[in-house]
Amino acid sequence: MKALVYHGPNDMAWEEVAEPKIKDSTDAVVQIDTTTICGTDLHILKGDVPAVTDGRILGHEGVGVVTEVGSDVDDIEVGDRVIVSCISKCGSCEYCEADMPSHCQNLGGIGWVFGHLIDGTQAEYVRVPFADNGLIRLPDGVTAEQGVMLSDILPTGYEIGVLYGDVSEGDVVAVVGAGPVGLAAIMTAGTRGASRIIAVDGNAFRLDTAREFGATDTINIDEVDDVGAALRELSDDGLGVDVAIEAVGVPATFQTCLDAIRPGGRVANVGVHGEPVEFPIQDQWINNITITTGLVNAVTTETLLGEIQSGAITPEKFTTHRFALHEMVEAYDVFANAVDHDALKVVLTAE
Repeated sequence: MKALVYHGPNDMAWEEVAEPKIKDSTDAVVQIDTTTICGTDLHILKGDVPAVTDGRILGHEGVGVVTEVGSDVDDIEVGDRVIVSCISKCGSCEYCEADMPSHCQNLGGIGWVFGHLIDGTQAEYVRVPFADNGLIRLPDGVTAEQGVMLSDILPTGYEIGVLYGDVSEGDVVAVVGAGPVGLAAIMTAGTRGASRIIAVDGNAFRLDTAREFGATDTINIDEVDDVGAALRELSDDGLGVDVAIEAVGVPATFQTCLDAIRPGGRVANVGVHGEPVEFPIQDQWINNITITTGLVNAVTTETLLGEIQSGAITPEKFTTHRFALHEMVEAYDVFANAVDHDALKVVLTAE
């Protein structure tokens, strides 16, 4: 089969590799017909994730058809059309039972294994461990493009942004960073009753898109002197927003979130930070704020699937570019230079 193989920093190739086989009795093999690229994949290509070694097939998002199952797979069957969750889980360890499979102990303490510790989904076939827990049937009426957004991007924005931020009825929410994960938070914050959703970015295309995804207001960082002050002004009483969702992963945007929230407010950090961030506790200890972080657990996939079926959310809006699976390298180039191409998510499909 063909797959996208990592060969070290800034070195990848779409090349011939061996097809995956059932390794454990709880495995399944899925033929991928739809996949996409994540910002985490770009971090891997830069060499930022040393656990990813030469020869690893990349990718952790996909939709496909089950072609083989292990002897202990009870629910999933050959022929099922499925969503491959970015988080694998045994379902029985203490973390899985606590709805925190991102730290599954039977997977070495980390549920994110695809394209990281085992071969991933940017391939014609993928082996899925604990298939009964890591595969979700794709219902009739839900497209593969909608379904692939449930592998990672939508659960990440919803769980680590909206739910960890405890977005509630009537809240004013700021989303700092209107890339795909920020847009996922914007799209799902309205389902929790947010009264105002303010998108913050420096890219006009993304700010316009944010309104299409549900933002009520936008702030272009290039047009204001103090983003935190501008956000406070948009809150109901000028004291600050109830929830600030950090969706970039740099020190400046984390500080913006701190500057924007009211006393008792919440900062939900979703962005992946590659350098140290200062937390000015000497200023903030008195403000009764809450700060949350986390890796997605993908335990809300079924909930989000229901929202798609009801029409409450429309994740197909994420797709801006489409490629054939064999055009993977070209798709990476577009996604890595998203600003130049007005790209959000690129979707790749088998021919």
